[in-house]
Amino acid sequence: MDRALKRILPSGIDAALQKADKYRELNQPAEAESICRDVLAIDADNQLALRTLGLGLTDQFDASTSKRFAEAEQIFARLRDPYARAFYTGLAFERQGKAQLTLKMPLRSVLPLFDQALAHYAEAEHLRPSGNDDPILRWNSCVRTLQGLPGFGIAESETKEEWEAEFVPPHR
Repeated sequence: MDRALKRILPSGIDAALQKADKYRELNQPAEAESICRDVLAIDADNQLALRTLGLGLTDQFDASTSKRFAEAEQIFARLRDPYARAFYTGLAFERQGKAQLTLKMPLRSVLPLFDQALAHYAEAEHLRPSGNDDPILRWNSCVRTLQGLPGFGIAESETKEEWEAEFVPPHR
């Protein structure tokens, strides 16, 4: 029996990507990942497939995340839109940080991941379309996660701007 991968038709890309989103909603990221890889096999620069694949990989972050994290970073780096590239790269760092917290990793190994997430969210905030507060919402989620850690916190008097001033967005 032939067990080779089969190629989907270009005309089926839109329907396939809708299925990939649905599988992510159903918490079946491996299925979404497989579909996105099928799309990318025939359209290597499909931005929606790249984004969905990267998100599907981050949905799977757990004890063995280093390979998936590195791949998600590489995939998000292929996004053409600077805002999307910054935002989704930040999301990868945030999710990696949260996965490491779940594993009870020491703060010294987790904090740099959150610092990178915050730097990318700060960059995305400057690039965001009008009315899009997603980078701010993710920023605040990271800060609240960090504030909830024992022995860690941001002074109540410290503003978002003062905190953000410590982070220089990565150069591309």
